[in-house]
Amino acid sequence: MTSTEKATQARRFVVRGRVQGVGFRWFVEREAHVLGVSGWVRNNADGSVEVLAQGTRDQLLGLRSRLRQGPRAARVDDIEESEVGPVAGLSSFRIEGAW
Repeated sequence: MTSTEKATQARRFVVRGRVQGVGFRWFVEREAHVLGVSGWVRNNADGSVEVLAQGTRDQLLGLRSRLRQGPRAARVDDIEESEVGPVAGLSSFRIEGAW
């Protein structure tokens, strides 16, 4: 593995589609724990779900793949992804309040 693959990176994902009321946040929390990703997930007022994820490049690629799939009842139409700076002290993954 190269140092780039091991270095901590952070990404913000905004997932649009039928992603609220279908267990999407719990799905993201479970997948993040499986992958060892830290960060948070929350519903936004516009009906989207926002995810801040921090981990290695490979961990973030794995999470993005799972976000595209979503839980069974969800329908993911679009994922907006942007790079953000790593957040110091972020060591676990949690579900945040609904906006």
